[in-house]
Amino acid sequence: MIFVTGDTHGDWMTRLNSRSFPEGVGLTKDDYVIICGDFGLWHDTKEERHNLIWLDNKPFTTLFVCGNHENYDRLYEYPVEKWCGGKIHKIRDSIFHLMRGQIFDIQGKRFFTFGGASSHDVQDGILEQDDPRINEWYRDYGKMFRINHTSWWKEELPSEEEMTEGMMNLKQNGSQVDYIITHSPYTSALRQMDQGSGVYKTDILTDYLQEIKESVEYKKWFFGHMHVNQNFPEDNAIAIYEQIIRIL
Repeated sequence: MIFVTGDTHGDWMTRLNSRSFPEGVGLTKDDYVIICGDFGLWHDTKEERHNLIWLDNKPFTTLFVCGNHENYDRLYEYPVEKWCGGKIHKIRDSIFHLMRGQIFDIQGKRFFTFGGASSHDVQDGILEQDDPRINEWYRDYGKMFRINHTSWWKEELPSEEEMTEGMMNLKQNGSQVDYIITHSPYTSALRQMDQGSGVYKTDILTDYLQEIKESVEYKKWFFGHMHVNQNFPEDNAIAIYEQIIRIL
């Protein structure tokens, strides 16, 4: 079986406990839960280590694409391995990061994965770690800012190499996959969700995903990031948050 859910932000014990996800009790390590970004690999704290052990001990295997709330300094320290035809970072024995631009053959279905998204809560800027404004702004709940290499990383958006590799892998597979898993929406979905408010801005990644939407044949697309559960039937796409949907 394969299930898909949205952003967890490190709170795996709430989303995937046996009460919230009773289906998980009867699964095995050959069954998968895919998280559509903002998995929540953050800072190496005692609490996070405990929660990762808890998740690794669940009967299923957890897969995730990266979001805009991940510690990329840590994430990129994990060695790259091959799994089911694509590249991963193995976080624990049964917790894998599905890297950008990869195609995985899982239970006979092809999954294209591409994590990342622009942070929308940075209206007051990205500060360096030694910026004197940090102490003052932490007490000002009206300020929306992040700190470079502490709560924000430029790698939240992909490199040219990652985007090129993704397109190459899709072309090598005849521009056909069964499922697309991303964190960011594609441009047309973002604009529809923004409804002219200007809160959500398009970027290099949303435009890249729009190009994929228009050139690749797929059965279903799942993305997170927006913290809503919303169906886009005309696009065969779903914005997913707290829901846990079985797809296989």
